[in-house]
Amino acid sequence: MVADDSWRTDDVLALFDTILGLEDRSEAEKFFRDLLTLGELRDLALRWSVARLLDSGLHYADISQRRIASWLHHGEGGYRLLLDRARAAGTLPYPTGAAER
Repeated sequence: MVADDSWRTDDVLALFDTILGLEDRSEAEKFFRDLLTLGELRDLALRWSVARLLDSGLHYADISQRRIASWLHHGEGGYRLLLDRARAAGTLPYPTGAAER
C-alpha cells in the first residue's frame, strides 16, 4: 500500500516550517489563537488529550464517558436542564441511577 502524500502541499509544508520556528509557548499561544477559531483550537486540544489517554491504556468508551460525565456535572447546566425536563415528561428510558447498576 502506497501512502497518499497529496496533503503535503507547499502551503502545508510552509505551515509546518512556521510552527517549527516558534520560539516558546507564548509565541505558540499567539500564533495558534490567531490561526484557529476557538472551536478549532479546542478540537485539536481534545484530539491530543484523547490520543494521550488512549496511549495510556484507556479505551475510547471510557474516555467518552469521562468527558460526558464532566460536562454533566461541571458544564453549563444544559444536560441537567434537558434530563430533568425529559424525566418530568416521562420520556427517559430508565429512572435516576438505574443506568449505573
